[in-house]
Amino acid sequence: MTAPTELATSIPQPTAPAGPAGVEPLPAIDISDEALARVGATLASTAEKYDRSGEFPWAGVQAVHDAGLLRLGIDARYGGQGLSATDSVRVFEALGKGDPSVALISSMTVFQHVMQGRAPFWPDELYRRVVADSLTRPVLLNAIRAEPELGAPVRGGLPATKIRRTADGWVVRGHKGFATSSEGLSYHLVWVATEEDDPLIGHVIVPAEAEGIEIVRTWDHFGLRASSTHDVLYHDVVVPESYFRGERLSAQVPPDSTFAAVGLGATALYIGVARAAQDFFLRFAHERVPTALGRPIATTESIQTIAGEIEAQLTAAEEIAFGVARRLETGDPSGLGRVVVAKPLIARAAISAVQTAVAALGNPALTRHNPLERHLRDVHCVRVHPPQEDSALLAAGRRTLAAAAPETPTP
Repeated sequence: MTAPTELATSIPQPTAPAGPAGVEPLPAIDISDEALARVGATLASTAEKYDRSGEFPWAGVQAVHDAGLLRLGIDARYGGQGLSATDSVRVFEALGKGDPSVALISSMTVFQHVMQGRAPFWPDELYRRVVADSLTRPVLLNAIRAEPELGAPVRGGLPATKIRRTADGWVVRGHKGFATSSEGLSYHLVWVATEEDDPLIGHVIVPAEAEGIEIVRTWDHFGLRASSTHDVLYHDVVVPESYFRGERLSAQVPPDSTFAAVGLGATALYIGVARAAQDFFLRFAHERVPTALGRPIATTESIQTIAGEIEAQLTAAEEIAFGVARRLETGDPSGLGRVVVAKPLIARAAISAVQTAVAALGNPALTRHNPLERHLRDVHCVRVHPPQEDSALLAAGRRTLAAAAPETPTP
């Protein structure tokens, strides 16, 4: 993985995090470039297998767990070492280079730990059990939000999935779509609403072993085929009262920059996909010796120029990701606005880099046994993650126009 020199040299060696008094620190997690590269290589060894089968990537998830990376984001109050925006970019770029399906599954869990550290909503005893269990097995979490009729909830609207109070707790009923990690989840964090004029809205914690959960294998996708992003039906699933702490619709407030900061990692994983595509392109260029040329195509100026174009696109993507991450970490007020436009800029650069490699190599690039074909499919999935390009550009345009508006409106 390529990163600015000053960033790479400033990464500390893992040490046991200093938690609050009385809290036993969790084992330190090695997120050095070397350690991340090793995990990425392990993921790459099974990525094609899972892409072809569409099965849940258990081996890859286990490798991430074994490296301790699924515990990233756990707050110091629970013995963890947290996760900075910069390290989120580094970690998920490395995992995305190995297997983006595993990287996405992992990011969903890590982001939930980050959110719990920032705005706790789990019952304390239950979350501490999650943390303890995470030492011995992969404990996967994800917020299950999208619905077939609603689509992406980031664009507005209320969930059709309903939660109803009972004498002993809550009952959940509804249909969710695009539930990444579905088959491997330990806990579903299901976005629900009560049926009231001013409903309670929020995520209810649903243990995966609860009765009434049905996973429907609908995911047969162009890319990220092993991400297990299936539909999930909740048939009157019963959970304890403490597992839901919704807020009234009238009291809802926009999230702060905490999630946006680490959420850069979900975009950066696609830089990793493009870096993997670049590796294949460079290797192919050195190995390909056409009879008419009599030497590797890597020695020609045309291929050298194309290699330079790919590197330029990926350098731009990484500079944007790391630059915005630093702004968010330092409290720069421009950071939140820039993280919105960073997403489409990084997406364009990563996709362009892979497409450039494909166009240069022709038929070999689109052959199933060559990984470049898989990278081409996977990298396009960056576009569907929020904020999608139209929303990001609309938000950026409104913000800049508002800042430039005259004090006295033009007649």
